[in-house]
Amino acid sequence: MIKSMTGYGKGNLNVENRDYQIEIKSVNHRYLDISIKMPRTLGYLEEEIKKEISKKIKRGKIDVFVTFENNSQEGKNVRINKELAKIYIDRLKELANEEKILANIEVIDIAKFPDILTIKIDEEDEKIKREIIEVTKQATGKIIEMKSIEGEKIAQDLLNRINKIQNKIQEISQKSTGLIDEYVVKLEKRIQEILKSEEIDKTRLAQEVVIYADKCSVEEEITRLNSHIYQLKELIKKANNEAIGKKLDFIIQEMNRETNTIGSKANNLEITNSVIDIKTELEDIREQVQNIE
Repeated sequence: MIKSMTGYGKGNLNVENRDYQIEIKSVNHRYLDISIKMPRTLGYLEEEIKKEISKKIKRGKIDVFVTFENNSQEGKNVRINKELAKIYIDRLKELANEEKILANIEVIDIAKFPDILTIKIDEEDEKIKREIIEVTKQATGKIIEMKSIEGEKIAQDLLNRINKIQNKIQEISQKSTGLIDEYVVKLEKRIQEILKSEEIDKTRLAQEVVIYADKCSVEEEITRLNSHIYQLKELIKKANNEAIGKKLDFIIQEMNRETNTIGSKANNLEITNSVIDIKTELEDIREQVQNIE
């Protein structure tokens, strides 16, 4: 099943007063480009999040938004700046001696001064790491689900357009087989008009027919187009968590090249019209392929 490059997924987790939320948005991009906005306290987990997402998504511009509220004690360490506290105490005692006042200094009073107590987040907390990975998997699963649904719609549209192209190729093949016979009749008639005679040099006529047949033959191009169509259908039907967008785009380019060759060889209005129809469908397919991962 093919996947679209556009999608949205959201994951939530609440564990022991720790709230996690991860949103993932994806749009078209030539390669895989993951951008993460997250609290600085979780910055050490950025590569872990990218690694988890890249397991499931192979192409696209991915924006990830992480919110985290930690109302538990997990991952938090309260640190006391003892050296600074001692300086505060010494200065307060000096002030008490100078002013002849009591130096009743309590620990709680010192703790209120700036930079005495700080909360340090443990950047190696395994529990928070496991929970972040869990919610990342949840959000990734949601966006994959959405991308797959959209991809199924694109696949159906592509197959419909490919079938239309196949019908047009068959029409061109049938029409081109009669071009030689038509040319022989026209050439004989033209020669008779010029020479004013029923006698025609069959050898020279055969040479001219061979030259014309070589110039206007599109059998090779039709064979290659049918081969490309088979490859397209197989890729679409058998895609299994594989990024096939670039392969499809390459095949479409090759089909355009073969179609242009048929158009340049065509000496028939109906074939020319069929070529225009094929190129129109190929352009629509190419636009759709830009949305495929």
